[in-house]
Amino acid sequence: MFGSLLLFGLGMQEILVIALIVLLLFGGKKIPELMKGLGKGVKSFKEGMNEVTDITKDEDKEVKSEE
Repeated sequence: MFGSLLLFGLGMQEILVIALIVLLLFGGKKIPELMKGLGKGVKSFKEGMNEVTDITKDEDKEVKSEE
């Protein structure tokens, strides 16, 4: 039942302590800005990965058409 509450081997108490420390370090106003930046970074990373897979698929198609 509590296995779903674990995140990277951390329990709920550890997550709450980490969240409290982050809140104290950055303050309530900075956290939304940090999360927005993190979201943009993840989105950019995913787009980059999709571009790489598209390029490799195109190259595979070119190689197969040459044969």
